[in-house]
Amino acid sequence: MTKAIKKQALGRGLSALLKDPENDIKSVDDKNADKVVGSIVELELDAIEINPFQPRSNFNEEALRELSVSIRELGVIQPITVRKLDFNKYQLISGERRLRASKLAGLTAVPAYIRIANDNESLTMALVENIQRHDLDPIEIALSYQRLMDEIQLTQEQMSDRVGKKRSTIANYLRLLKLDPIIQTGIRDGFISMGHGRAIINIEDQDIQTDIYQKIVSQNLSVRETETLVKNYQESLKPKPATKAKATSFDVEESEKKAFTNYFGTKVDVKVAANGKGKITIPFHSEEDFNRIMKLIRD
Repeated sequence: MTKAIKKQALGRGLSALLKDPENDIKSVDDKNADKVVGSIVELELDAIEINPFQPRSNFNEEALRELSVSIRELGVIQPITVRKLDFNKYQLISGERRLRASKLAGLTAVPAYIRIANDNESLTMALVENIQRHDLDPIEIALSYQRLMDEIQLTQEQMSDRVGKKRSTIANYLRLLKLDPIIQTGIRDGFISMGHGRAIINIEDQDIQTDIYQKIVSQNLSVRETETLVKNYQESLKPKPATKAKATSFDVEESEKKAFTNYFGTKVDVKVAANGKGKITIPFHSEEDFNRIMKLIRD
């Protein structure tokens, strides 16, 4: 399919309709709104402003250049999404990478879906569509979730329905925002992964967090090695059980052994172990001898 055919298929008549002041569409109830809203329309780049609610803040320049080459050769395959602000004035909802790459490619217009939405709806659409469609880094995703919670007053359960993610997954992203800012930057820059961050977050002391982060980077630790490092640190904080004082051994003098022998009238064996415990063995040779010894003990 050539670029010329693509442009004809993208509603050039609708583009003309949008530039006619007599047909300025401001709401879904206006005349011809049903022809425009939800349709793919060719919009001039100068008529589109960047969405201030865009969650993505970092764009890989090399990846943008590669995308611009593809767009120059094949055109914009997936339309961007915009909302109508005023006459021939639109605000981007999603597709900023495609918009930036289109400008690099020298395009003057791009295909776009037009929607009519208020600020809250625009924010929700921008965040949800970006989370679902773009390779945001984990911190950007976490910030997007946090904004939905703070500005649109969505619960984690409601966000789960909106973005099609488990509530536990959303909670794991949000927990990353408790990391020291240095570590958050490390995740965004790709020095460590989200898995590393999830392991580190189990430590409350942010100074210790950064110490472990530096070890991960300097020693190129894996997530599993990081989990072990964190576990060992946590184990070191647990109170150690009190140990009983060990009894020390002692020597029994021969004179003391002889005193036993003389008292019982038979050779008494005395043994002492290394822990200080021991036993005294008093032998007897007959019942009469046993009774004699018992009498000595009882007396």
